[in-house]
Amino acid sequence: MPRRVTFRFACGALAALLGSIAAMSSVAQPALFEARQITPSAEYTFGIEGPAVDASGDLYVVNYQKRGTIGRVKEGAAKSELFLELPTGSVANSIRFGADLNMYIADYTGHNVLVLERGEPRVYFHSDQFNQPNDICINKKGQLFASDPSWKTSTGKLWRIEPDGKAILLTAEMGTTNGIELSPDEKILYVNESVQHNIWAFDVDGQGNISNKRLFHKFDDFGMDGMKCDRDGNLYATRYGKGVVAILSPDGKLVREVTLKGKRVSNIIFGGKDGKTCFVTLQDRKGMEMFRSEVAGKKWK
Repeated sequence: MPRRVTFRFACGALAALLGSIAAMSSVAQPALFEARQITPSAEYTFGIEGPAVDASGDLYVVNYQKRGTIGRVKEGAAKSELFLELPTGSVANSIRFGADLNMYIADYTGHNVLVLERGEPRVYFHSDQFNQPNDICINKKGQLFASDPSWKTSTGKLWRIEPDGKAILLTAEMGTTNGIELSPDEKILYVNESVQHNIWAFDVDGQGNISNKRLFHKFDDFGMDGMKCDRDGNLYATRYGKGVVAILSPDGKLVREVTLKGKRVSNIIFGGKDGKTCFVTLQDRKGMEMFRSEVAGKKWK
C-alpha cells in the first residue's frame, strides 16, 4: 500500500512538473504575428535598411550608428556591433547573400553594387546610368536583379547583372521601383512602385529575361519598400508609413497585415533557427522589430 501511494504521488508530481515546463515554454514563445522590439532604439541611423541573414544565422543591417556602415547582430545577441565600414562616399541600401555565400551590397550613392570577398568590399558593378541601385535580389545562377528608382521623376528601371559583370536593362518603363523579390521557384519576379502603390509580377525565363508584366496587387494608400517571399510563395511587403507588413498570397490576395510598433517600415528578412522569424527594419525607431510567422522563408526547406 505505501508503495502504491508513493508511486501515485511520484506520477502526480511528474505530471505537474511537465505541465509547468509546458506552460513556461508556451509563455517563452512569442505569439504568431505579434511584433516586439529586438534592438535598442536609435542604435542605427534613419537610413536603417537592407537586412540579410547569413548561413550561420547572423543578421546584417545597413547604417549602424552612422551612414556608410553595416551592423551585425550575432545569433542570439540582443544588440548590434559594427561589422563593416564601406569605402568613402558609399552608402548601402540593401544586402543580399548569393549562392556563393558572398555578401552583395546596393551602394546607392556610388551607383555601385559592391561585393564583400574575404572581408574586403570591392565594386562588383558600376554604371553612371543607374539612378541608384535601391534593392537587389539574386537567383541561384548568380544573376542579380536591381530596382533603380528616380524619386525626382517618380519613374524607375529594372536591371539584370550577370555573374561576369555585364548589365542588361530589362525595362525603363516603370514607376518608382523599390522592393524586388523572386518567387521560390525563381520563375516570377515581383517589383513594387512606392509612389504608385503597385506591385507588379513578371515571368522570368531560363536566361533571366522578363515578360508578361501584370498587376499583382494595388494598394490605395501608403508607400512600399522591401519585400520577401516565404517558401509557400506568399509575399511579405513592407508598407512604409502605415507601419504594417502586408502578407499577400501567390495569387495577389491580401491574407493579413502584421502591425508594427513603428510606422516607417523599410525592409524585412526571414531568419532564426527555423526560418520563421521575420526581422523588420523601422526608420522612425532607428532599430528593428521581429515577429514569428507560420511559414519559413523561401531559403528554408
